[in-house]
Amino acid sequence: MNNNINDIVLNEEDTMQGRFLSLALDDEIFALEIKYVTEIVGIQPITSVPEIPDYVKGIINLRGKIIPVIDMRLKFKKSQKEYNDRTCIIVVDIDEISVGFIVDSVEEVISISDESIVPPPDYKVGIQNRYIKGVGMVEDKVILLLDCMKLLSNEEVEDLLDLDKK
Repeated sequence: MNNNINDIVLNEEDTMQGRFLSLALDDEIFALEIKYVTEIVGIQPITSVPEIPDYVKGIINLRGKIIPVIDMRLKFKKSQKEYNDRTCIIVVDIDEISVGFIVDSVEEVISISDESIVPPPDYKVGIQNRYIKGVGMVEDKVILLLDCMKLLSNEEVEDLLDLDKK
């Protein structure tokens, strides 16, 4: 019986392999590995919290669970943009924390084979590059693959865990 359970878990992981949720920030397309995404919700009232970085917009109450939310435009040093009906929050689980990423829009779930992924260019200049795990090619589109494990530093995780307890 245990073998069957292990097979199910392995099959579930296999089905997530190479699958990404694509999202837009300005004219750029990014993608997150689907295995980190727990849900996508529309923009909703955000409670601001004092003394947090500008890109951390505050917290939301999602069915009784307090979720810190980060505006990805601000995190990536882009200009602030008014939220609209396409703006949404992608809730992800990173390590032991759930966090919401505010994005301009969610595009679609896509499959990208390992052969279609190349390492990011090594410019050594842009702070944004540290978040990029690879560059995926889908048809004629270049998609920047985000590394969920590097989107938040250890210090940021600690700060967000503290927010969760407030």
